[in-house]
Amino acid sequence: MELIGSMKVELFRETTIFMQSNKKIGVGIIGLSANGGWAARAHVPALQSLPEYEIRALTASTPQSAKAAAEKFGVPHYFTDPVELAALPEVDLVVVSVKVPEHKYLVEAAINAGKMVYCEWPLGNGLAEAQGLEALAREKEVPAFVGLQSHGVPVVRWVKDLVASRYVGEVLSTTVVGSGIIAGATVDNRGLYLLDPANGATMLSIPFGHSIDAMCWALGEFRELSAITANQRPQVTNTDTGAQVAKLADDNISISGILESGAVATIHYRGGASKATNFRWEINGTEGDLVVLGDSGHLQFGQVTLYGAKGDDKALAELTLPAEYVAAPGSPTDISYPITQMYQGVLSDLRDGTQLVPTFADAVKRHQMLEAIEQSAKSGTRQSY
Repeated sequence: MELIGSMKVELFRETTIFMQSNKKIGVGIIGLSANGGWAARAHVPALQSLPEYEIRALTASTPQSAKAAAEKFGVPHYFTDPVELAALPEVDLVVVSVKVPEHKYLVEAAINAGKMVYCEWPLGNGLAEAQGLEALAREKEVPAFVGLQSHGVPVVRWVKDLVASRYVGEVLSTTVVGSGIIAGATVDNRGLYLLDPANGATMLSIPFGHSIDAMCWALGEFRELSAITANQRPQVTNTDTGAQVAKLADDNISISGILESGAVATIHYRGGASKATNFRWEINGTEGDLVVLGDSGHLQFGQVTLYGAKGDDKALAELTLPAEYVAAPGSPTDISYPITQMYQGVLSDLRDGTQLVPTFADAVKRHQMLEAIEQSAKSGTRQSY
C-alpha cells in the first residue's frame, strides 16, 4: 500500500502533532440514519468503541431524519447539507457512507474543506471518478482513506503474513469461489439500485471487489487476466411488492489469470446464495495449503475461518488467530468488527506513518482492475491494468 501519491512529509508532521496532542478526532458522518443502514450498523459502533474518536456531526436526507439520528446516537450537530458538515470546525474526519453515485460530490466537498476523508468502497462511480478524487486529495494534501475493509479482517492480515513467511512455500495457485448474496433471484426495495451497473454498485464492485482486493493484497496483482461475465437472471422478484423487475447487472463472474509472481489464479462469483459453497479461498503452494472458509461471499464482513496444512501434515486443521492480529476490541461475529480494525489502522497511519488502511491511490488501482475485467469480458481478450 502506498500513501496518496507523494504526500508531503510536512502534512504527516502536522498530523502527528495533532495525534500526539491527545485531542479526539472529531468525526462527521454523511449518511447516518436512525432507521438503520450501513453507517448506523457498522461505523457508529466501531467509532464509539475507540476513545480516540468522537462523532460530532451527521447528515441525513431531511431535517426530521437528521434530528432523529442525532437524538438516537447522541450527536451534537446535524445537517442536511454535507457542505455545512464539512465546514464545521469541530469535524476533522468526514465519513462518506451513502450510495455510490453520491460519492463524488460529497468527497469533493470534504476535501475542499481541508478535511480528512474515509469513503466507503467503491470510491467513485467508475474509474474516471475515482481518479479525479485521488488527484484532488493529492493536490489538497488531505489524508484520504477508502473502505476496502478486507484489510481490516484479522484473518486476511494473517493470511498475507503467512504467505510472506512461506507457510505454503512458493505459491503455485489460488482459487476463490463465492456467492454474492446480492444479484440473486430476489431483491427488496433497498437493493433496487444494485440492479443497474450505471449506479456503480454491483456484485462485481462490492463482494467480488472486496474479495479480489484481499487476494491481490495477500498474493500480488495480476500480470494479466481473462474474464467471462453473464446476467443469467435478467428478471428478479421484488420481495416488497411481488413485482418482477429488470436486472441489468451481471450475476456470474469468472476470472482467470497469472499473478505477477507467476501463480495461477481463478475466481468465480455467482449471485445469491448457494446450498453448497458460499465462500472458499484456497492458496496452494510447494510446501502446504491455506483455506479460508465462510458462509458469505462478502469477505469484508470478516466472518471467516482459516485452515492450513504444511510439511508432514496429513489434513487441514483450523488455525488459531494470534492475538497480535486483533488491533481493536470487538467480536468477530459483529459486522462492525472489520470497520473497528480499519479505524484503529487510520489512527496508526496518522500517528506513526504506517500504511495499514487503503488510500484513494489504492482504490484507483482496484477500479483499474474492475475496468480491465469488464473490458476482457466484452472483448474476449486478455487484459492488464
